[in-house]
Amino acid sequence: MDCGLFLSQRKYVLDILTECGMLASRPSPFLMEQHHRLSTSSSDLLSDPAKYIRLIGRLIYLTITRPEIIYSIHILAQFMQEPRQDHWDAALWVLRYLKQSPGQGILLRPTSLELEAFCDSDWASCPLTRRSITSYFITLGGCPVSWKTKKQTTVSCSSAEAEYRAMAATVSEVIWLRSLLSSLGIQLTTSTRLFCDNQAALHIAANPVFHERTKHIEIDCHFVREHLKSGVVATDYLPTRLQLADIFTKALGRDRFRFLLFKLGIRDLHAPT
Repeated sequence: MDCGLFLSQRKYVLDILTECGMLASRPSPFLMEQHHRLSTSSSDLLSDPAKYIRLIGRLIYLTITRPEIIYSIHILAQFMQEPRQDHWDAALWVLRYLKQSPGQGILLRPTSLELEAFCDSDWASCPLTRRSITSYFITLGGCPVSWKTKKQTTVSCSSAEAEYRAMAATVSEVIWLRSLLSSLGIQLTTSTRLFCDNQAALHIAANPVFHERTKHIEIDCHFVREHLKSGVVATDYLPTRLQLADIFTKALGRDRFRFLLFKLGIRDLHAPT
């Protein structure tokens, strides 16, 4: 992102804050309360749901340049049909975070043309459906190029199964990015490193023998293992504390959130030096 885009994004954020009357609000160092219960909220329904729908729509657009807010917006977007007061308050908390650094965004300074991918999941995190959240984060030369947070379409029977589904989704995105780079004349000769913090999922990827814990994800197993054998991807273990995709699967505390935010390559050009 160049300086012009940083300024454009800053103006966009300030416009949202002005529209919602949040310019004088107190800034927040993080996005969302940990261990929130927004899915089971029984607070009053909003009398004017249109304002909530408009705000979330504008924030969804902002995730294009602010990947760190994608989990919060993913959660809040689920309540657009029937928003409640708790949901509105949580959305305003996101605005308080944005007020702290309205010009923050991705600083693109690639050091190489090497893809690296991080995948993670939060097992059975939805209290209503018990579906897991899948996320991935992919960099090119250390710069963010692709990220996603999505609720899985089926219920996973174990954390290993949820992590493996996340791995399969990430491999699919890696294949598409490698194809895109190839069409632009950039041929990647090395495997894309895929980082996962679940040892069981890594063992399943490396083990050609199927057993009870993989029968529900057999197609994903074949898909991932095929691209491991072809050298498109190479899996690596990464401790949870260093897993960059963790910021896309759950609400984190202030210290861990800021630690991962810096690792993502998110910068604020307007911050005092």
